[in-house]
Amino acid sequence: MDTSKFKYFFDCCVGNWETERTYHYLSDREVERSRTTFNVKPLTTEAKSKVLEDNQYLGASELSILPGFNLGFYTISEKGEEVSQNLNLLFVPKQENLPYLEGDYLRDRAYEEARPIVSHFRFDPRNRELLMTTNYTRVVSVDSITLINPNLRIRKILNYLRPSDGKPLEQVVLVGFGVEQKVSVS
Repeated sequence: MDTSKFKYFFDCCVGNWETERTYHYLSDREVERSRTTFNVKPLTTEAKSKVLEDNQYLGASELSILPGFNLGFYTISEKGEEVSQNLNLLFVPKQENLPYLEGDYLRDRAYEEARPIVSHFRFDPRNRELLMTTNYTRVVSVDSITLINPNLRIRKILNYLRPSDGKPLEQVVLVGFGVEQKVSVS
């Protein structure tokens, strides 16, 4: 499995980022803007082991080559609401379904629910898009990050009401868009 473009994507993600986002809450017909600062650092092998342990995830080997991050972020909305989190995440490629690379995306703490969670990812090397799908209790979040160049990413977030098992995703409750730019720290 050639993972060089996958590795390049994650190498470019390390650093400090600033994001301008717009969220559309469809059920409330409300639009909200926010600004987020991210600090992304590579995850140590010990921290990768802890993420696997927290999720009771078996079968991952060669931890040193698995991409993982410590992600710290701070968000402030235009209404003055503030959110700050720090979490560890790990990507475990499982299969290559050309042209995609797919696998599991593990976090020691989920965004929507404060607990460890295993999600699904799909990476498309043709357009450098990472698509992450997380099944939360009430919603299914489909989050896309497209790497335009090493200093610019485009973010798209769709949250669906979680359907009954076996039913398709249909009812969108949130749509988010963001422009993420890498910033240098002096």
